Amino acid sequence: MASPTSLKLDDELKGRVQQLAEIRQPHWIMREAIAQYVEREEKRDALRQETLNAWDEIQATGLHVTGDEVENWLSTWGTDDELPTPECHK
Repeated sequence: MASPTSLKLDDELKGRVQQLAEIRQPHWIMREAIAQYVEREEKRDALRQETLNAWDEIQATGLHVTGDEVENWLSTWGTDDELPTPECHK
């Protein structure tokens, strides 16, 4: 169920929304913008948490792949001599 929410916009942004509203409904524009922002921020938070978890795992196990190893591997992508994924090591 949707419920109304109000927000204050500066005059410039409000004018831009009103221009777009000539093509689309203003409520749709604002709802879509907020939905996209929330989704992007949720993904950013999830990536941050995955990064922290990966760092904790590296600290606990010592297993890693160096930047040079990854670069060397990626440089072969799409070639006839594509290398296998580098293995983690200490």
